[in-house]
Amino acid sequence: MTPDPFELLAQWLPANDAPERPLMTLATVSADGWPNARTVLLSEWSAEGFAFHTDARSRKIAEVDATGRAALMIPLFSEEASRQLVVQGTVEAVEPEEEATVFAARPAYLQTLAWLNTPEFAALPDAERVERWASFQRENPAPAPPQTWTGRRVRPQRLLFWTGTPDTASRRVSYTRSGTGWTVEILAG
Repeated sequence: MTPDPFELLAQWLPANDAPERPLMTLATVSADGWPNARTVLLSEWSAEGFAFHTDARSRKIAEVDATGRAALMIPLFSEEASRQLVVQGTVEAVEPEEEATVFAARPAYLQTLAWLNTPEFAALPDAERVERWASFQRENPAPAPPQTWTGRRVRPQRLLFWTGTPDTASRRVSYTRSGTGWTVEILAG
């Protein structure tokens, strides 16, 4: 255990320049109080928080902007242990420069998705969707981000590190922001 959760995060999460980005579940609450959860990529992380990028017109952006809060769950599996990182925090917009940098680092599939993933595109017959997708990629080998591309950062107020192994009971280590530091508590799994 360490008093600084970011030392532990450096052991658990890939570096921001690693090409493979972990998937995480983003949990929000709608205006009428219903919980929502969906999978997004962890774009990057730092002591400032955990960033994800998506379409500004999405329900997830509307919900995090309305409440200013979200939770993330990042599953991390290895041969030695199963791990989950849960983040609860406040949400803020990222800088436009960061949005552009993250978009440029995304693979061609995800760049194309950012441009074409609309209700109108989803309603097209499969053959037309395949043709439009291929056409967009041929005509836009290195697209700039669409105007609807945006990013948010979840600033952690609580970090929960869950570890499970086959040879003993799982456990959680909870870090809760307290002033300029963290309160640490060990919990049953």
